[in-house]
Amino acid sequence: MVDDSITTRTLEKSVLDAAGYDVVTAVDGADGWRVIQTDGCGLVLSDVEMPRMDGFELCAAVRSSPRFARLPIILVTALESEEQRARGHAAGANAYLGKSSFDQQTLLEVVEQYLG
Repeated sequence: MVDDSITTRTLEKSVLDAAGYDVVTAVDGADGWRVIQTDGCGLVLSDVEMPRMDGFELCAAVRSSPRFARLPIILVTALESEEQRARGHAAGANAYLGKSSFDQQTLLEVVEQYLG
């Protein structure tokens, strides 16, 4: 899970931990990309607006990597316009969730959809 907000990281991590998922966190896109390359993962859950490397750039990096190109990516962000959603999907996000309507059950359903 990649988010520069400690509050969001803590909330999302606790939701996923409670559902039985092993969660590794990263403080921004650059840190997240490093973790993915070093430790691997089954799914990326990321914010968009972050320093050093934003979520769109992280998606593009993952998609351009032969090793990780098929890794599911879920963006959870306050950027909720149709243009921003389209940009997220164009960058390679499998799902795009808005923070304004954040719902734990929806998050878990989307994660389950990609992790099986």
